[in-house]
Amino acid sequence: MIDLNLLRENPEAIRASQRSRGASVELVDLAISADTAWRQSLGAFESLRAEQNAFSKQVAAAPKDQKQALVAQAQELSARVKAADAAAVAAQQELDTLVWKIENVVLEDVPVGGEDDFKLVKEVGSKPVFDFEPRDHQELGELLDIIDITRGTKIAGSRFYFLKGMGARLEIAMMNMALDQAAAAGFTALITPTLVRPEVMAGTGFLGEHADEIYYLPADDLYLTGTSEVALAGYHRDEIIDLEDGMLRYAGWSTCYRREAGSAGKDTRGILRVHQFNKLEMFVYAKPEDADAEHQRLLAWQEQMLQKCELPYRVIYTAAGDLGSSAAAKYDAEAWVPTQDAFRELTSTSNCTTFQARRLNVRYRKEDGKTAPVATLNGTLATTRWLVAILENHQQADGSVRIPEALRPYLGGQEFITPKPAKAGA
Repeated sequence: MIDLNLLRENPEAIRASQRSRGASVELVDLAISADTAWRQSLGAFESLRAEQNAFSKQVAAAPKDQKQALVAQAQELSARVKAADAAAVAAQQELDTLVWKIENVVLEDVPVGGEDDFKLVKEVGSKPVFDFEPRDHQELGELLDIIDITRGTKIAGSRFYFLKGMGARLEIAMMNMALDQAAAAGFTALITPTLVRPEVMAGTGFLGEHADEIYYLPADDLYLTGTSEVALAGYHRDEIIDLEDGMLRYAGWSTCYRREAGSAGKDTRGILRVHQFNKLEMFVYAKPEDADAEHQRLLAWQEQMLQKCELPYRVIYTAAGDLGSSAAAKYDAEAWVPTQDAFRELTSTSNCTTFQARRLNVRYRKEDGKTAPVATLNGTLATTRWLVAILENHQQADGSVRIPEALRPYLGGQEFITPKPAKAGA
């Protein structure tokens, strides 16, 4: 949720943010009008309540023979106070509805535009050069017998799969390596719930225009999360947290679910865009003034993981129109996928400033003793999608895949995933 003080003092900053996102500017003007109406109705209620309190004292001190007439006036005044209170509550609800629709205010250096208007920050590593026709990750997975999409589709439908044998072990190895890295950086590991209440899902900003991509269980009024960010953001909901000794860092491991409702026909081959996957998500609660520096640290940790997996990649600074509603700024790290001749996003990190904390009522105590919303940040450290880039970039002419050196200790020292020998007589 945006800061109401900013709405009152610098509405043009919010208008500019909405404009750069391609979002509704009219919402800002509607919210300003609703804020004015709420403050006026609240003032009227408080004035009447003060009058009621003063009148109550007058009634109490009045002679007995005058009280009956005064009580009638008191009842009439009480009715007016209740009506004014109801009007103030209704005005506040209208204001809240509008303010919750306004997306987070983007940082000043965020590029204007949509998906293709990003700023290239860096490109790291050398793209592999093959002296053979490279296979895509699905073909490799089938040849190595480590990905079974046919049976995944049979038991659950399209965009489902089995990771099998070394495929399952490779994912777990990668996740464990990421978890070790996160622990070394001071993150507390959490295995999070994957079902959350509507108020938590809404609080993180995921029930906006992409709500149709979220699985919902109406019988239980619960949502399946598409990232452990949701549960991690709600972890300290309605709390005043202690940041005196530094920010709070969590690494949440969970299975994630996405309907991909808006992506019909896109990336349907393989496991690049699926309905269920595993992910390790970094999440940080910080003082607002520390958020920018922490955002850079999150990006550095993501790059560290990409380098451990020996993947060529690039980092882009995402344009405003391609940001989620809660992000004020976001970096994407995209790995090279040889058979697509393109960089594809493997991980992103977002600075959500105080937007989520305001909606979820997560605060810290400042030096003056007053409380204020914290800043929240998130960043993916490993996910199933990484297998796509690992398999394709490290494939060999015979169909085997070289395991990145950093991952080998998690796989008993194994250096290659190799095709099974053909059966005799086949």
